[in-house]
This record gives sequence, structure tokens and C-alpha cells, in this order.
Amino acid sequence: MARVVKVDSSESWDFYVSQAKDQGCPMVAHFTASWCIPSVFMNSFFEELAFSYKDALFLIVDVDDVKEVASRLEVKAMPTFLFLKDGNAMDKIVGANPDEIKKRVDGFVQSSRVVPIA
Repeated sequence: MARVVKVDSSESWDFYVSQAKDQGCPMVAHFTASWCIPSVFMNSFFEELAFSYKDALFLIVDVDDVKEVASRLEVKAMPTFLFLKDGNAMDKIVGANPDEIKKRVDGFVQSSRVVPIA
């Protein structure tokens, strides 16, 4: 089963953001385009990340399919990786830089974990 959810409409984006917010789940969104080779190259890397960080929600958004969301979040270049918590963008990486993306995802997910009070 795929760990990365494909967002195909503005409504589905809003649904996943709302769901992640309700569950206190960090979100990582990969804004891509089928015509952008670096974006396509990052797809399998993004899938691997999703398997490593099971307590985060990973979304893939094709900017040509969901223009409103890309525009609303001011995504202007592909690939763009957006980190969201409670529905708010906390961090953004533009470009295909696997090492930096992995480092940021790791830090973001770690900082989002809730430590139970004993």
C-alpha cells in the first residue's frame, strides 16, 4: 500500500489538512509536476521517506491538477516540499535536495512528537 496520498482536488487537500490537524499529525507535502524531471525524480525518494516516518502524513500534489492549492500556498517552483503542522506551513524547501529534505523531515517529525506525561 502506498504511504503517500495523492491529492487530486482542492477539497481533498482541505480534507487531509483538517484530518492531520485534528489528529495532531505533521504533514509533508511534495508539490510536483509531471513535466518537471527533478520532481519526478524525487517521487520514489518521497515514498521511501513516507515508509520511514509512519507518524507523519505525506501528500503529493500535482500543481497542474490542483492549481488553487499551489497558488494559495505560494508554490512557484517544482519540486517544493512544504512542512505543515496544525494546518500552518512551518517550513519549505524548494528544489531536489534529498539529503536536506531527509534532514528537515527528521527534525520536523521529531519536534512534532508529543511526549506523554508520566
